[in-house]
Amino acid sequence: MRRPNVIWFFGDQLRAQALGYRGDPNVRTPNIDNLAREGMRFDAAVAGAPWCCPFRAALLTGLYPHQCGVIRTPQALDPAIPTIAASFRAAGYHTAYVGKWHLDGSNAVEHYVPSERRGGFDYWIGYENNNNQHEAYVHGGGDEKPRRLPSYETDALTDLLIEHLTQHTSGRSADGDYPPFFAVLSVQPPHNPYVPPTNPSYAPSGRRPASIVFRPNVPHVRWVREQAALDLDGYYGMIENLDWNLGRLRDALRRLNVDRETWLIFFSDHGDMLGSHGQWHKSSPWEESIRIPFIVARGSGGRRGRTGRCDAVLNHVDIAPTTLGLCGIPAPRTMVGYDYSRYCLRPDASGAPPAPNAAAEPDSAFLQQIPRKFHAHTVNKSWRGVVMRDGWKYVAMPGQDWLLHHTAEDPYEMANLVHDSVFREQRRRCWRRLRQWIEETGDDFPLPPED
Repeated sequence: MRRPNVIWFFGDQLRAQALGYRGDPNVRTPNIDNLAREGMRFDAAVAGAPWCCPFRAALLTGLYPHQCGVIRTPQALDPAIPTIAASFRAAGYHTAYVGKWHLDGSNAVEHYVPSERRGGFDYWIGYENNNNQHEAYVHGGGDEKPRRLPSYETDALTDLLIEHLTQHTSGRSADGDYPPFFAVLSVQPPHNPYVPPTNPSYAPSGRRPASIVFRPNVPHVRWVREQAALDLDGYYGMIENLDWNLGRLRDALRRLNVDRETWLIFFSDHGDMLGSHGQWHKSSPWEESIRIPFIVARGSGGRRGRTGRCDAVLNHVDIAPTTLGLCGIPAPRTMVGYDYSRYCLRPDASGAPPAPNAAAEPDSAFLQQIPRKFHAHTVNKSWRGVVMRDGWKYVAMPGQDWLLHHTAEDPYEMANLVHDSVFREQRRRCWRRLRQWIEETGDDFPLPPED
């Protein structure tokens, strides 16, 4: 039986809350919304390390950042550590990576990623890092000289992936077969600077900074709201462009007649605070930073994959084993994450997939900001945290309690209950689970006393 294709499509700094299907009134995302309706939504998914390089390393290896050695940005991933590409290649897949890499230890635009440090992908075209989506340069794909993308980054990278998939599937055999593919499209937007395309091909919403509807946890501080309004206006424009390109990719899969045999997984590496709690960007444990969209869909109209919502707290280390599970490929022993693919699979000719078993799944997700970080308007301390499947979240700084929220009742995290004796047992339960995560994963962090 033929194994399905898989595509990862992910942006940078796209928080879960900033999408139409999640109720944000400021943005129009019809293609992402359709994907959510036609697939399985993991609405509790988190970025356990909400910072570019640590998340990306965990994503590709299925290991926690401190286990694979990438704990900060920038930092290089050891090429001796196998990535998910190795598992797909061993199963006979063609592997392709297009876009932002950021795993070779540099923040420089001109940095060259050598072929032996590209994660073992068969086809690789991209760049290490870039914070100017209007002037992006790539290398690889048969031409190692840096070349400027001809249009806005997300548009041009989507073009490159579509072109490559068109070329790959055009080499079908007489019976219409071709090697299955695992492809990645990694784009920088909606990462700051928040400057959307100036001449978009899609229809912009007509939103203006003055019309932005703020989240309730954006404080009524003049400079915070003024800056947040400007940033959010551009941020939403970049998301609408991302949405348009998702639609183009799905149209291309239909045109190539491979949509029904291709899993499409849409997510982000972490979120962005954008003024909530007076903070910006990532590396914070609040919901706007750690919650990411995660949608798994196959085919058109959800005909080949399950639809609905899943409350599992899927973490960064779970993405690789879940992706392999969608294709019937066992995750290698090196990966420590959990395979949630059974939530997405429908019965096929070989029979029904195993039913989900919540009792056997992780009851929580482990959160980390390993080194102390000194970026403006963000938390300048190291921290560890845990988010429970029932919505309780606990976070500690070194030797000090910091946050306790029940996000199921308090999604904007307005009530910090960490020092409220009424909620002592909830804090203790979360503290013990966090200690267990630290011990199980071999992390090193000085927790405060239990009581």
